[in-house]
Amino acid sequence: MTVKITIFGASGRMGTAIANVAEGDEAVAVVSAGADVLIDFSAPAGLTAHLDAAVAARTPIVIGTTGLTADHQAAIDAAAKSVAVLQAANMSLGVNILAHLVRETAVRLGPEWDIEIVEMHHRHKADAPSGTGLLLGRAVAEGRHVSLDDVSDRNRDGMTGPRTEGHIGFAVMRGGSVAGDHQVVFAGEGERIELGHRAESRVIFAQGAVKAAIWLAGKPAGRYTMDDVLGLA
Repeated sequence: MTVKITIFGASGRMGTAIANVAEGDEAVAVVSAGADVLIDFSAPAGLTAHLDAAVAARTPIVIGTTGLTADHQAAIDAAAKSVAVLQAANMSLGVNILAHLVRETAVRLGPEWDIEIVEMHHRHKADAPSGTGLLLGRAVAEGRHVSLDDVSDRNRDGMTGPRTEGHIGFAVMRGGSVAGDHQVVFAGEGERIELGHRAESRVIFAQGAVKAAIWLAGKPAGRYTMDDVLGLA
């Protein structure tokens, strides 16, 4: 069966990449109406309208838009009561496997291990830390059973004093055409573990989005993640 998808933000960088991937995949077809699954890679400002459209049409929706607020998350929760919603800060299969490994590592290492998240994206990236950086931060926080908001260090400048035990540090770089580099560093006394991922092309995000759409087609109402797609949930 061919899964029909409609892409919100189809003229953007990610929308174009998804359309190109779909064109070479016989399992999916891009349509302007009558979709089996909607894919939103537009902008935060359009998310509420797209969720309303999904609910009105009783059509599952994949959300890859980042930079969302608490109000956006509440709107997603509300929509998920009526339709299947899969939200991911990063659709790359590799990044989601990385988040799983990071969570498992955080479970097994105590607070004496310092954790830093380093990321770099292209110069046009608007949000910082990126959605992927926060995804990895939440994976660490979940592994340690803490709230990321309570232990996140994002603005270091000047005489900040010694590092606070148990906190998660973020370092953000922007420049050039980098699709996305992420590294999670677990630093202990005398040893260091580094888990990372480098995106060499935007195509990997598009491939993940298409895979997610195929998986989501026909699913009952509820909230889903890429962990569900990968069988990690």
